[in-house]
Amino acid sequence: MKTTQKSRLLLFVATMLSSSLAFAQTKDAFVANVTKEATENSQLEKLAHELFDVVGPRLVGTPQMKQAGDWAVKKYTDWGISAKTEKWGEWRGWERGITHIDLTSPRLRTLEGTQLAWSPSTVKGKPINAEAIVLPLVTDSMAFVNWLPKVKGKLVLISQAQISGRPDKNFEDFSTKDGLAKFKKDKEESAKAWRDRLAKTGLNAKNLALAIEKAGAAGIIINNWSAGWGVDKVFGANTTKIPTVDLSVEDYGLVFRLAESGNKPMLRIESESKELGVVPTFNTIAEIKGTEKPNEYVMLSAHFDSWDASSGATDNGTGTIMMMEAMRLLKKFYPNPKRTILVGHWSSEEQGLNGSRAFVEDHPEIVNNLQALFNQDNGTGRVVNISGQGFAKAKDFLPRWLAAVPDTIKNQIKTSFPGSPSGGGSDNASFVAAGALGISLGALPWDYFSYTWHTNRDTYDKVVFDEVRSNAILAAILVYMASEDPEKTSTEKAPMPVNQRTGQPGTWPAPVKANRKGGLN
Repeated sequence: MKTTQKSRLLLFVATMLSSSLAFAQTKDAFVANVTKEATENSQLEKLAHELFDVVGPRLVGTPQMKQAGDWAVKKYTDWGISAKTEKWGEWRGWERGITHIDLTSPRLRTLEGTQLAWSPSTVKGKPINAEAIVLPLVTDSMAFVNWLPKVKGKLVLISQAQISGRPDKNFEDFSTKDGLAKFKKDKEESAKAWRDRLAKTGLNAKNLALAIEKAGAAGIIINNWSAGWGVDKVFGANTTKIPTVDLSVEDYGLVFRLAESGNKPMLRIESESKELGVVPTFNTIAEIKGTEKPNEYVMLSAHFDSWDASSGATDNGTGTIMMMEAMRLLKKFYPNPKRTILVGHWSSEEQGLNGSRAFVEDHPEIVNNLQALFNQDNGTGRVVNISGQGFAKAKDFLPRWLAAVPDTIKNQIKTSFPGSPSGGGSDNASFVAAGALGISLGALPWDYFSYTWHTNRDTYDKVVFDEVRSNAILAAILVYMASEDPEKTSTEKAPMPVNQRTGQPGTWPAPVKANRKGGLN
């Protein structure tokens, strides 16, 4: 080799080594700064109080959803981060009012319960005073039609009364072997009997509610117990003219037994709400502009909306404040990223990923140039699972990015490659279906599905802030590493595993159109 060529080679190697060393030093400083700031000057508690306690739940189409979007934009602006709300559709506007439910006869008791989302108000704002009756056991659908006139002016209970308000684990911990077996048998038989009772009406849940409403009932009462102490799941009403309320498992059982025993329970219900017409629905987007590759993107992702029986704290308030804190940390210690960093706070996730699906449809220039998206949406726990989402080359870059994460966080995370593509459980699936790298940051459950997911107990006090702090550090570092990576990530799809039922190869999830006119049809 000539001296000149050798000198050039040595210079190239020296330059590469110098560049690698400089990046390593910069990376180490970033990780140290982010970890220190997130630990010693965390904004998570403040963000959680302002969002969960002051703004409250964020049902799509409600004033609180708009209030939350305005709050987030101001918060980002105060941090020096560009932010906006971006309209993507329209929704049925609705606002929750007071719900107050009392048993007035045969004795007095204030009952625990609330109206369902989008429930109609009590007529002309006047309280209902009416007898509660139970959906009967009929022989067939014709017998049910013949019974329907009896609901006129009544409150109709259409849910099963649980044989016990104790979680199964309570019986497993304390019952005798025979007692546990009997409990399980009784529970199974009770559930089957109620399913049969519903089936004999010949109607599904929605049409059953509408039939009772049309027959002149004063209201409908349900119980959607979440199989834990004091928790109910509260979704949307099927009625259009009369209120639908959910009673706690304890109080529903009380009213049900009184009605079944012929004691003619009388209830007083105030159930106020407002119809607000057609309102815009939007995502909230914040951005730190890239300097070297501004048209390539790294995204943080969490849905902003919630059901509204409580505060929407762990579904998905914790994912929201985690991403906001990560953006704050990135702006402070990485203000001039190589690639553009975006965060998407999606609306109407709860009705079918509508906000993120609309974003994917509206922004192909981002989706087609997405380095990676990191989404979190399963409660307050620390992240413990990351998969390659079915992308063939995910193992080439995700472990490299994770290597920068402090061991106390990284060593608790299990990775799987190539993994399987998300089919629709959360907003990363909207991007995966479009062929973009949407990574789900899977967290420990902390009894999420029983106690906080869509329940009346999803409140500030259920947040485990130390876990969310770790997640914010993780997210900030992953975004930094993805942004700085000299290579563009691959979107090559791995072969789908064979469907064990059909024997045919699986198919990649197909994109689904966003519903841009919710509740307006």
